[in-house]
Amino acid sequence: MASFAAILMISFPVYRKYSNGKSLFKIISETRFDELKLTGKLVQLHEFEAKIYPDRQLIQDMIEMKNGFWEESSETEFQSIAQ
Repeated sequence: MASFAAILMISFPVYRKYSNGKSLFKIISETRFDELKLTGKLVQLHEFEAKIYPDRQLIQDMIEMKNGFWEESSETEFQSIAQ
């Protein structure tokens, strides 16, 4: 697991997606991300702010792509879905 100091060295935003491609994430900071959720042709934007430790841990896991749930994405991919 990355230390807090290692996370501070990350250049935000960081882009991730679920391995099934149903959600894309723009991680803005160690406490905030935007999620684009794909349901058929519908795209929903959810803004998330971590206020408790488990939520901050979720963001850290996303950054580290833990447990095979997340894959690397890009700004181009995120923006193409957002439009």
